[in-house]
Amino acid sequence: MATKPKSKSKLKARTKPAAKAERAGKKPAKSAARSAARPRKAPTVGGPVTLEEARALAHATQPKRALRRAPAGPPATPASVGEERERLEAQQRAERERRIREYKATMEIMKRRGARRAAPKGAAKGRRRAPGAPATGFQPLQVFAEGDSWFDYPPFLFKGGIIPRLESRLGVPILNLAKAGDEVRFMLGVEQRLRLTELLTEGCPAGGPWDVLLFSGGGNDIVDNPMALWVRDWDPAIPPAAHLNQPRFDIALGLVRAGYEDLITLRDKLSPGTHLVFHGYDFAIPDGRGICHLGPWLKPTFDLRGFPTRAAAFAVVEAMLKQFAAMLAALAAHPRVTFINGQGTLAPNPGAWHNELHPNREGFDKFADLFTAQLRVLFPGRVS
Repeated sequence: MATKPKSKSKLKARTKPAAKAERAGKKPAKSAARSAARPRKAPTVGGPVTLEEARALAHATQPKRALRRAPAGPPATPASVGEERERLEAQQRAERERRIREYKATMEIMKRRGARRAAPKGAAKGRRRAPGAPATGFQPLQVFAEGDSWFDYPPFLFKGGIIPRLESRLGVPILNLAKAGDEVRFMLGVEQRLRLTELLTEGCPAGGPWDVLLFSGGGNDIVDNPMALWVRDWDPAIPPAAHLNQPRFDIALGLVRAGYEDLITLRDKLSPGTHLVFHGYDFAIPDGRGICHLGPWLKPTFDLRGFPTRAAAFAVVEAMLKQFAAMLAALAAHPRVTFINGQGTLAPNPGAWHNELHPNREGFDKFADLFTAQLRVLFPGRVS
């Protein structure tokens, strides 16, 4: 149906505000809601500005890419964050339970049927024992491990860290509850302390007390972002190692020591026959290499503090780790506590390291040999 043309007077009345806006150099307002939603036009002259005008100026001066928004997923909510955290914790619990279950089953078989050592590498396969010759067996050590990535290195990277190598050398399973990235303050915090208490109280899942608890911790407590708190700005007038802010580092190292002391106390109270074995980290090289989107853990601090060379930064790392080793050596004065000082085992060059904090394949082999040699001394006849 045709509509009647509007009268000139009505048309004039409707377009008068628009014409007035055009004369003023402005666009006619379309609606109050759309006007409020659109950012204000940035002022083109100097002088004081309102908050909205300042924001408009800031937007106008940003590169275009800064104005593009990434594809948005569902907005995070307290509920979704909580669900994700619960999911990750459930995965960690499931992994711990799997390790305990597999350890128990393996050790029960070895204890029931008897344990024998694997044939040396290169020996003829399938060679049978001579008639009448006694079976060569041994009483397997019952060992569990708690710690960080030196014990729990990703298995897809040259078969993991120290623990899987030590298992093959000892010929026994090791219940490995270590977690890459863990810190002593968490290992001896409430949650993990309760797990340690349970393991030390109940003993080996296959029966009997634990012979050995291997513990690797403290490296993650003194590196990474917080390290900037105990490293001074570069000053060419003082030796490189003197850039360690000793009073602050004493506080950080004291927290690590407190965890170790509590671990010794727990052992003494709950499983006094279990031998504790600690180790010192070798001298890490702050060259900026990380792994699996993690790290680097050392070089960023020295870049921030203006260190001119890697050698100067290395001197500070060496000073920190020597003090860490001295602290563990002092704790080894307690009964049934052994400290393996692996410092100086690896060549002081990046080729001996997989990244800033972890040895390469051959380096982990060397540390596993150190553990094997020490356990052979502690348990003669049970370690070949």
